[in-house]
Parts: sequence; structure tokens; C-alpha cells
Amino acid sequence: MAFDAGMLSCLLHEIDCKVNTGKIEKIHMPQKDMVILIMKNGRETYRLLINAGPSSPRICLTAERTENPATPPMFCMMLRKHLGGAKLIGAEQMGFERAARFAFETYDELGFKTTKYLIAEIMGKFSNLILADAEDKMIGILHPVDFTTSQKRQLLPGMRYEAPPKQDKTDPMTVTREDFNGIFANADLSQATDKALTSRFAGMASVTAREIAYRAGGRTDASLAECADTLWKEFSAYVSLIKNHTGVPVLLLSPEGTPKEYSYMELLQYGESMRCVQKESFSELIDSYFCERSRQDTLKQRASDILRLLSAAESRIQKKLAIQRQELEDCAEGETFRLWGDLLTANIYRLSKGMSSANVENYYSDGETVTIPLETSLTPSQNAQKYYKKYNKSKSAKLHLTEQIESAEAELVYIQSVFESLTRAENERELSEIRDELYHSGYASKMKNYTAKKQSAPTLLRFRTDGGRLVYCGKNNTANDYLTTKLAERSDWWFHVKNQPGSHVVMQCAGPDDEPSEQDFTQAAMIAAYHSKASDGVMVPVDYTLVRHVKKPSGSRPGFVIYTTNWTAYVTPDADSVERMRIR
Repeated sequence: MAFDAGMLSCLLHEIDCKVNTGKIEKIHMPQKDMVILIMKNGRETYRLLINAGPSSPRICLTAERTENPATPPMFCMMLRKHLGGAKLIGAEQMGFERAARFAFETYDELGFKTTKYLIAEIMGKFSNLILADAEDKMIGILHPVDFTTSQKRQLLPGMRYEAPPKQDKTDPMTVTREDFNGIFANADLSQATDKALTSRFAGMASVTAREIAYRAGGRTDASLAECADTLWKEFSAYVSLIKNHTGVPVLLLSPEGTPKEYSYMELLQYGESMRCVQKESFSELIDSYFCERSRQDTLKQRASDILRLLSAAESRIQKKLAIQRQELEDCAEGETFRLWGDLLTANIYRLSKGMSSANVENYYSDGETVTIPLETSLTPSQNAQKYYKKYNKSKSAKLHLTEQIESAEAELVYIQSVFESLTRAENERELSEIRDELYHSGYASKMKNYTAKKQSAPTLLRFRTDGGRLVYCGKNNTANDYLTTKLAERSDWWFHVKNQPGSHVVMQCAGPDDEPSEQDFTQAAMIAAYHSKASDGVMVPVDYTLVRHVKKPSGSRPGFVIYTTNWTAYVTPDADSVERMRIR
């Protein structure tokens, strides 16, 4: 669902109720398009997130913790200068558009009380964030718009702010029944209802229009004729829901649990194909939908160099493996060359130089006749030696190719483990750890402009089981090595998903006689399964053993260990249970 005017109305009402009169304590800009205002209202602290980027524009109160750049952007410094310590005195929607105006009471350079406005335009690729003074003169713009970009509307410091030009559509919040009937008086009744609504009314997302059509006509593609009797009833219910702030924050999940849709009204159009979950607030709804996707998009941008390196390495190894496996298959002809050499030697008295082939009896297979190609320029003895030489060459090649294939397959497994670590990375520090790991694993020549840095102790996740056991989890191969070989004690328990890339997990024990409960083992195994490539699986096998049975071979790649005397548990990873146990 697009972040439409109805959703903005619900969120602004929620923000106004919770944060009005709140004071700005800090201002952060973790991404180039995202601003977070940390505000205190009474004893409560709120984080007002405004994202004015093209991919995930939104406004909400967020619980997401973000990593901030070492040097704040210029726009962030300007906001700190003008809004530091300011008090929020109002949050309003500009008409029924995807634009919000936040009014702040603050002081000017001379110490006089004044009002400044932070205007957020949440309009897809045209999203923007503008700071203006009491007279609406623009002080700063996140994405300046000059005459070369737009001839209709410019956004430049010093100019007076003007709201975005209105569309040639009707504000649904002001429509009466007579207006509604007049709008559709000459409409083509065969037109799809959802298309008719979105083309005539401002601020309505397609999924909302389809829901109105579904409720009025029984189908999302119902025509105006099919919805004629109940269309006004459903449309007015939608308007009333927004006006009276009675919307319900609902999130629709796919059967796999992936967020697929969100809305401020219950969506009936999907039937049983999706699971509907009601959230406690609209901010929590937006956080749930955008948080993971936003994190993945951000990491994808910051980790583009690692992804390119890994993708190129994986492609190179797979091509090399295909060639080596084909060459290994060709080595199977070596036994044929040895046979031909033996048969030529046994029948050498019957052969002479100049023959192009020899038909001889194969003494190893019931005397069948074998035709052996010969080089006319060589003697029968030289032809036999030629085939023995080919046999010896193929035998040697088979040994080398087998070693090379094993080495390439091991490197491919390592590359896949780094890919898996990359999917679990949450911040720039963890990306830096992965870069350093690749650098020390022999990829230095492929990493442009990278200089090895002295790394502190790697990042580890911490969990607490219901039985009170402390559980550590590595997030990449470097962290896995540190956890297993340095931090863990010999009497601790070690967990890892079976035969797949994943994190090393260690459950601490007080000593050899300290035996965890069955529930502790199950929950630690679930943590290992969740932080692996099999995180979406059912009944995932997880190996576990005492740390003293885990060894790291000398010279092996980061994260690689061998272990003995292990048991296997079968668990189904549950994201909610794992997050509940996590210590932040």
C-alpha cells in the first residue's frame, strides 16, 4: 500500500496526541533522506522519524535504533541550529494531501520567541523536507528544486514556501451525498469502481479503492453498475473512519510471515490468502512494515562493494568447478589408454609400422575384438608407449583435479557463509568486520581502496533463555571464531545448524557439573537455527556438543571448525521467541 493521505491523517493524530508540547532533545540523520527527532514529553521519550526518500517515504514514531554517521550532514546541522530545544505545538495535515506541517516554538538569534515549521512532503519520488520560519520563508531544503529541475515549482532557501499544486481531483473529506451523486452522474457504469474512485478523489491509495469496491460489489474489480446501490455507504464509511480517527492499524502477512500490506481499515479483499494482524498503534504498524525492508535496502547500498566481490568470486568458482568436473570425467578414458597399451604390447609381433589401426583380441573381456587407432609414423612399440603416457598423465591429472575441486568447493561454502553473514548484518561496524575478514582471507587484491584496520572484539548477539542461561551468537565468521575459540569455556555448550551456513551459538555454563535444562537446550538450538540459512525452515536439524569437542584446523578459513561427540536437535525457528530472548 502506498503511504496515502488517509494513513498520514491517522499518524498525525497519533503523533499530536502523544508528542504535542514535547521538547526536542536530539536530532539525528542516520541516512541521507531520514531525519529522527528525539523528543521528550513528560516522562516519555519519543523518536519522530521522517523519511523523505523516494523508496520508503513515511512519518511515524519509531522504536528503531539506527547507527548515525560520524559526521552529521549539513541539513542535520542546520536542523540542530534552528530546532534544538524547540517545543512541538502542532502537527497538521495540509488539506487531504500527503504533506504534514509540524509547528515548533523556539527562539531566534536575538532570544525572542518565534515559530518555525518543519514541512514533510511524503510524495514518492517527489518527497521532500523543508524548514521554514514564521513567515513561511524557506530556511533549508533537504532536496532543493531549482529552475533546471522544475519550471512549475521551485524550492530554494530564501523563497516563500508554497504548498504543492492541487490535483484535478476532489477532496473526499468534503464530499456530501449530493456531490458524490453529481460526480458519478455521467460516469461510464462499466468502468471498474476502484479506477473510478482513484481517478476522481485525492489522497486515496489503490488498495483502499479496491477495498471499497470489494465491500460494495463483492469483487475488487466490480464495475460501477455492480456497486451502485451500496457505493455511497461504503465510501462514506471510509470518510467517517478518517474524520473520526477510528481507523484500525492492520498488517497483512503472507503464509511465510512476510509483511505484504498495511492499512488503517480492515482489508477483507484478500480473504484467507493472507493473515491479518492488528497492531497497537499506527506507528508500530509502519515500523513493522518498513523497518526490515529499510534496513535491507540501506545495507544493500552500503555493502554493494562486498556483494560485487562475493558475486564475482562465486561466479568465478562455479565456472572453474564446471571445467574441472568435466576434465575429471575425461580422465575416465585413462583406463582405456592403459588397456590399449597392454593389448598393443601383447600383440606387437603381429603389428608393423605404417598401420593406421590394429584389430586385436581383448583378453580381459571374453576375447572380444578391439580396434585401436595407431599413428602411421610411429612403430607399434612407440604407439603403445604413447598410450601408456596418456594413461599416466590422466592418472596424475585425476589426483590434482580431485584436490582442486575439493578446494574450490570449500571456497564456495565459505563464500556462501559470508553471504549468509551479510544478510544478518545490522550496521556499518558489522559490515566493516566482514570486509576485514575478506581482506585477511585472501581477497585483498580484489578490494579497492581498502586498508586493513585494527579491529576491536567482534559484535556478538546476547540472549537469555527462560531458564536464565546466557547465550552468545556470532554474526559473521570472524565473530564465530572469536566466540568459539576465545570467549567460550570448555564446559560451555556449542550449537550450529547441521550442514548449512549459520552462526556459532554458545550457551554458558558454570562448570562441568552445571547441566542446563531441556528447555534451555531447545531455546539455544532455536537461536542457532534462526541465525542460519535455514531460518525459514521447519524441524531444522541443529548439532550441539561441548565446546571442548570443537576444534579449528590450523590454516582453515574463518568460521570453519570440526567437532565430535555431538547430538542433534530438531527445532522450528520462531522469530518472536528469539527476539523476546534477545538482550539489547
